[in-house]
Amino acid sequence: MSNTITYQQCPLCNSSNITEVLQAKDYTVSNEIFSIWHCTDCTGRFTQNIPSPATIGAYYQSTSYISHSDTKKGFINSLYHIVRNYTLQSKRKLVQKISGLQKGALLDVGAGTGAFASKMQQAGWNVTGLEPDTIARENALKNHQLKLQTLDALFNLPASSFNVITMWHVLEHVHQLHDYINTFYNILKNDGVLIIAVPNYTSRDAAVYKEYWAAYDVPRHLYHFSPQSMQQLMQKHGFRVKEYSPMWFDSFYVSMLSEQYKTGGNNLIKAVWNGFVSNLKAIGNARQCSSVIYIITKNK
Repeated sequence: MSNTITYQQCPLCNSSNITEVLQAKDYTVSNEIFSIWHCTDCTGRFTQNIPSPATIGAYYQSTSYISHSDTKKGFINSLYHIVRNYTLQSKRKLVQKISGLQKGALLDVGAGTGAFASKMQQAGWNVTGLEPDTIARENALKNHQLKLQTLDALFNLPASSFNVITMWHVLEHVHQLHDYINTFYNILKNDGVLIIAVPNYTSRDAAVYKEYWAAYDVPRHLYHFSPQSMQQLMQKHGFRVKEYSPMWFDSFYVSMLSEQYKTGGNNLIKAVWNGFVSNLKAIGNARQCSSVIYIITKNK
C-alpha cells in the first residue's frame, strides 16, 4: 500500500478538470514541498501526493502545532490565546443564535484541547467531543476535565441525535471527506445546523502571500476551499449553505505566520496591515474573509 495519495480527479467533486497551480512548503514540521492543484469545475483546491491516513500523523508532531499542544510559546501563540477567549464567546453566541436554542445536543468534531467543547458544556449544552490526537485528548482531560472520544466514534453515533454539529478548522484535515458529510446528515436532527469553519484561499491575504500563505498548511490541509466549492460539496450531500459568517481575527493570525514564512522575520506592522486590508475587503461580504464560517442546514 502506498504511503501517499495521488488524485486523478478532484477529491471534492470528482471532476478530471484539474491542474497544478502552485507549490507550497511545510514550514511547521518537514520543510517538504507539496503541490497544490486547482479544479476548474468546482473551484476547490487540494494538496497532491498527500500522506495516507497511516502516515500523516508524523506531520502533526510539532510542539508549535497549537491546536494539539495548546502551547503559549512565542508572540503569535500568546496572542492566539488572548484572542481565543474572545472568539470562544463569539462561537457560543453564534451557535445559540443560529440554532435558536439556549442549550441542546452538540457534537464538536476535531475538538483539539477541548476549549470550545468546554465553553459549550459550561453554557448547559450536552456536548460530545471527538479528537484524533492523543496529546490533545490528554490536554482536554487535564485542562477542562473533558473526556473526548476518538474520531472512529463518529460512525457509531445514533441517527438524528444532534441539534448542532461544529467543525472549527477541521474539515480541511479529513481524509474521509464524503463519509464524514454523509454521517453528519444522518446524525443531525432535521432542523439541526452544521457549522463548518475553514480557510478561504480566495481571500485577499491568500492572494497577497500566494505560496507563503500560512493557511495552505501543507500537507495537513488536504483541501483548500472556496465558497463555491463548499456550496457544491454540501449540495452533493443533501445540505445547503444557508449563510456565511466572518472570522475576523484569522486574517491577522494567518498574515503574521505568512509574513514569517515569506521573510523569515516578524514584520508585524506589514502583517497587521495585510490582515486589516483583507478584512476591509470582506466587510459586507463574509465570503471574502480569510476564514469563513459556513452555516449549513439540510436541504429539505
